[in-house]
Amino acid sequence: MSHQATKLEALVKQNSHATSKKTRFIAITSGKGGVGKSTISSNMAHVMAKNGLKVGIFDADIGLANLDVMFNVKIKKNILHVLRGEATVEEILVPIEKNLVLIPGESGEEIFKYASSGLFERFMDEAHVLDDLDVMIIDTGAGIGEHIQLFLRACDDVIVVTVPDPAAITDAYATIKVTSRLRNDISVIMNQVRSAQEATALFEKIQKVALANIGEQLKLNFLGQITADPKVSISVKKRALYTREFPTSTPAVELEMIVKKIAKKLERNVLVTAQESGLGGFFKRLMEHF
Repeated sequence: MSHQATKLEALVKQNSHATSKKTRFIAITSGKGGVGKSTISSNMAHVMAKNGLKVGIFDADIGLANLDVMFNVKIKKNILHVLRGEATVEEILVPIEKNLVLIPGESGEEIFKYASSGLFERFMDEAHVLDDLDVMIIDTGAGIGEHIQLFLRACDDVIVVTVPDPAAITDAYATIKVTSRLRNDISVIMNQVRSAQEATALFEKIQKVALANIGEQLKLNFLGQITADPKVSISVKKRALYTREFPTSTPAVELEMIVKKIAKKLERNVLVTAQESGLGGFFKRLMEHF
């Protein structure tokens, strides 16, 4: 794989521009399904785009890819069609709104089958169409599978979403523990909570257990909470974004605050070579860890 990664790096350098915005890659994951991870991913992407950031959202939820449902769009082809030579990168992109584009994904394991083929090189050559992204959100699958860890390792930021359910908290901690072997900074969003106080108390419990069992080297960050609200489920059933349908609702306001925290990190981004930009930059990182 080291030979493939070297070859891939040379390919990216060959196709890079002199300068480009650095894309910040943000993975949103969870310990178990059903905690609202994709709802948060899609709404976060919308809020960022609304605030002027250029955002791509990549559906990496293996077997349960559902961002097309969240955004109420139809998908004909995905990233595998590009890797097979059946479509171009530009052809699979789904424009959602100004500044926001969906990149339909597929099984991470099958994607890597094309890593050493000429088709993958062609894909890298075409991926520059997304080099101007400020943020790429990676909506991963739930759990601690090996392919999910690849995505988590390749991202700049990892956000774990959980709810105040004992099983969900246990699974979230398991995800944090496994991810701590890959990186020492992980963020947490508490979803569907009754109050900010409940969210803080639950996070502090997770933090206490992590400190005792993982150690002080792990920096666990509390990004914020999303309060339980019927408006969220109403929007999901309508295949609509709650931040668009109910922009003044408590969950929408809370997500705006979370995005502001993330945006502070983006302000530190500087001009770099396009190796760290867009879809090509993300897959370059993936292949380095494969």
